[in-house]
Amino acid sequence: MEASDGTEEPPLPLALTRFQVSEEFGFLLPDPLTELPLPYSPWMDIAHKLPQLITSHQLRSHVHQMPQLSIRHLRGREELCLAHLVLSFITMGYVWQEGEEGTVQVLPRNLAVPYWEVSQALGLPPILSHADFVLANWRKKDPNGNLDTIITLPGGESLRGFVLVTLLVEKAAVPGIKAIIRALRAILQHDEETLHRALQELAGAIEAMSKALRRMHDYVDPEVFYTVIRIFLSGWKDNPAMPHGLIYEGVSQEPMAFSGGSAAQSTVLHAFDELLGIRHRQDSAAFLHRMRHYMPPPHRAFVEEIGRAVSLKQHVLSSGDARLRAAFNHCVSALTDLRSYHITIVTKYITIAAAKAKAGRAEPGASAGPSAGKPPAALEAKGTGGSHIFSFLKSIRDTTREGMINA
Repeated sequence: MEASDGTEEPPLPLALTRFQVSEEFGFLLPDPLTELPLPYSPWMDIAHKLPQLITSHQLRSHVHQMPQLSIRHLRGREELCLAHLVLSFITMGYVWQEGEEGTVQVLPRNLAVPYWEVSQALGLPPILSHADFVLANWRKKDPNGNLDTIITLPGGESLRGFVLVTLLVEKAAVPGIKAIIRALRAILQHDEETLHRALQELAGAIEAMSKALRRMHDYVDPEVFYTVIRIFLSGWKDNPAMPHGLIYEGVSQEPMAFSGGSAAQSTVLHAFDELLGIRHRQDSAAFLHRMRHYMPPPHRAFVEEIGRAVSLKQHVLSSGDARLRAAFNHCVSALTDLRSYHITIVTKYITIAAAKAKAGRAEPGASAGPSAGKPPAALEAKGTGGSHIFSFLKSIRDTTREGMINA
C-alpha cells in the first residue's frame, strides 16, 4: 500500500494479540480451564485417574468402555485446548501403558475420532506436544500463586516438577518476547536508544530462562524422568518401538506418524533465532521447521512474521554503533549459554540416566511396563521428538555462537 505522496508506508509493527500471545504469560495459555462441560465427564474422569489407571494396567480397558462423544458441545479456544490436553494425555497413556514392548497399532475410534476433530479445530497434531504438556497444563493451586498441573501421568513429583520448571522457563521469556516487538518497532523508527534498551531486555530474559532451567535439578529425579516419564513423551515417528506409526481408527486406514513432545516445539527459541538472524545447518534447520507444525498456528505465524521483518543484524551492522553491537552480541551469547546448559541437563537426565538404566536392565526381576520403571531402550540416543539428540543440540548451540557480530 502506498501513501498519498507516493512514498511507501513502513509495515505495521507486530502486535502480540494478533498471534494469541499474552502480555503477561507470553506463549502460555492464560488461566487455562481445568474442567470441561458435563457431557465430557467420561474423558475427565479417566484423565484425573491416569497415573493409577496406567500403573494398574487398566487404562486401555477403561478407554474401550468410553462412549464416543461429539465435540459439538465444546465452545471456544479454552475448552478446545483443555479437550486436546485431556485426549493427548489419555492417548499417550493408552499407547505406552505396557512400555515400548507392548505398544498398540490402533487407537480406538471412540478416542481417535474426537481427538482428530479437536486437533483439526486447533490446527495441532493428534499427539501430546509442548503446547499441551506445558503451555495449557497449569493452574493456580492457591491464592499465594503456587502452581500445579491440570492433568498428570506416572512420575509423581518429578513429572509435576518437569512440567512446572519448563513452564517457569516459558514465563521467564515473556520480557524477551515483548522486547522483540520493541526492537522491530525501534528499527523502523530509527530509535537507537529504544533498540539498545530492547536488546538489553532480551538478553536479561534469556539469562532468566537459564536461571529457571537450573531449578530442574531441585524438582526432577533423573532416574524417574528416564525410566518412568520419558516414554510418555515419545511419539510414533522416527521411533524404533513404533516403526509403522499408529492407525487412528475412524480417521484413516493408513498409519500416521507424529513426533513426540520436544523442547524444539517451544515457540520462544524459534522467535529469538529469527530476530537475531541465527541460521542453523540444514539437518537441524529441517527438524526445527518440522517442529513448528506442533505449535499453535498463531504462534507459528508469529515466528514467520519475525522472519519476514526488517533484519536486526543488518541494521546493527550498518549502524556502526559499538554499543548496539555489544548489546546484540550479549543476546547471542546468552542464547548460546542457554543452549549449552540445555546440553548439560540432557546429559544428566538422558545420557547418564540411560547408562545407569542399561546397567540395571540385566538385573533379574525387571518387570514389564513403564509403571514398573523398566527403562526404555528405543530412544537411548534420541530425543522424544525423534532427533539424534546430542548432534542436534550441539549443532544448534554452535550455529547460535556463530551468529555473533565480530568487531
